[in-house]
Amino acid sequence: MFEAFPFDSAPKYLLRDRDRIYGQEFRNQIAVMNMNEVLSTPHSPWQRAYVERVIGSIRRECLDHVIIANEDRCDARYVRNFSYYHRSRLHLALGKDSPDSRSVQSIGSVNAFPEVGGLHHRYERIA
Repeated sequence: MFEAFPFDSAPKYLLRDRDRIYGQEFRNQIAVMNMNEVLSTPHSPWQRAYVERVIGSIRRECLDHVIIANEDRCDARYVRNFSYYHRSRLHLALGKDSPDSRSVQSIGSVNAFPEVGGLHHRYERIA
């Protein structure tokens, strides 16, 4: 986390849950960076709804289907899933479009292109 931004541009607040993984060393580093910790209420996952949704999506759509050997492989898998999520995955809230919108293709045969190591596919028409 501490490599995510330089010390002079750190956000003012850090919203986090009460997981014990955040030890005293973590809290000391946050204090050095002049960040204020805002803790969620105990046993209240609905307070972190967006974060819980993203973590759940990553787990269900990407990590539950493979065995991850090390951190680098996990990072690579996540990057591919992130690209798929924005370029190809349909979102109901966007009218069944992806965040990086594509034009509608109506001519040609439908071809499948594997994404995320074959876990998902993107379909396009090739004339």
